[in-house]
Amino acid sequence: MADTYTAALERSNRLERDIQTNPKKYRVLTGDRPTGRLHIGHYFGSLQNRVRLARLGIPVYIVIADYQVLTDHDAFAEIAQNTKQLAIDYLAAGIKPSEDVFIFPHSYVPEANQLMLPFLTLVTNAELSRNPTVKEEIGSAGLKSVNAGMYTYPVHQACDILFCKANLVPVGKDQLPHLEMTRTIARRFNEKFCTDKAAFPEPEALLSKTPSILGLDGSQKMSKSRGNAIMLSANEDETAALIKKAKTDSERFITYEPEKRPEVANLLMLISLCTAEEPQAIAEKIGEGGGGKLKAVLTEALNEKLRPLRAERKKLEADEAYIRQVLTDGAQKAQKIAACTLEEVRTVMNMKI
Repeated sequence: MADTYTAALERSNRLERDIQTNPKKYRVLTGDRPTGRLHIGHYFGSLQNRVRLARLGIPVYIVIADYQVLTDHDAFAEIAQNTKQLAIDYLAAGIKPSEDVFIFPHSYVPEANQLMLPFLTLVTNAELSRNPTVKEEIGSAGLKSVNAGMYTYPVHQACDILFCKANLVPVGKDQLPHLEMTRTIARRFNEKFCTDKAAFPEPEALLSKTPSILGLDGSQKMSKSRGNAIMLSANEDETAALIKKAKTDSERFITYEPEKRPEVANLLMLISLCTAEEPQAIAEKIGEGGGGKLKAVLTEALNEKLRPLRAERKKLEADEAYIRQVLTDGAQKAQKIAACTLEEVRTVMNMKI
C-alpha cells in the first residue's frame, strides 16, 4: 500500500508541474455529498485548491452527489437545503461559474447516471466488497445493515468522473481506492467495446498537499457528525467559543511535535494554513504562553482568514434565486456533456438504433 501511495504521489507531483504550463490538457471533476455545510477542513483541504485550479484555466466541474447521501444517511429530508448550502460555500470560497466552471447536483443529470448499468457489468462483487474506503465508511457510519448502494458507491463515482471525461481528480490518500476503481472501469470499457479509439480517459489523482486536519478533539479527522468541526458558516464569536474548547495537553511550553503532541501540532498547523508561517516558528513565538495563547492566536488568525468568505456567504444566503440559477445552469451544462457521452457509449456498444 505504501508503494502504491508513493507511486501515486510521484505521478501527482509530475502532473502538478505540467498543469502550470499546460492547463488546457486537463479537465477536473470534484465534489462533495450534501450531508451538511462545509467546515474549515474542507476549506483548507479542497476548496482553496479548486479555486486555484479554476484560476489556472482548467475546466472544473463540481458535482453535488445528492444520490450518494442515501447510501449511509437518513438525511434525505434535508438534501435540497444542504445542496444549496454547499453551493453557497463553493461560491463564497471563490468559485466563479462560467462555461468551463460549474456546479451541479448529479440527480439532475440522468444521462450520466445511465452509465451505471454498463459500468456495473465491468466489475465483480468481490471487487466492490473489498474496497477499503467503502469498508471504512461503513464502519464510521456504524451501519448494521448495508444497502447495495453503499457497495456500488465507487461505480457511481466513476459515472460522475467519466461522463465528462475528466482526466484529473483532486483526492486525498483515503480516496485513492475509489479513483482506482474508476480507472479500472475506464480501462475495461475501452478494452471491451472500443476498437478504434478509447472512449474514456483513465483519470489521474492530484493528491492534496494539505496535511490531514484533525477535529478540535485532536484525535479524529474533522467532521460535522463527530461534533469536532468549525463550520465555514460559523460567526466569529462561535469560532472563538469552539476553539476555546479545543483539546491541547498538559505541557505549558508550546512546541511543534506532531507525533508526540498531535493536538497542539494540529492547532499550530491550522494557524500556519491561515498565515503561511511555519508551524515551528509559530510555536517559538507562543512559547511559554501555553494553550491559552495558542488558542487566542488561532482564533484571531482563523477569523481574519475567513472574514471575506463569511461576508460573501451572508450576501449569497440572501439571494436564493441566484443559488438556484447557478445549480440549474450547471445541471444544463452537465446534461449537454453527458448526452454526448451517452450517445458515444451507445454507439460503441452497438446499441444505437
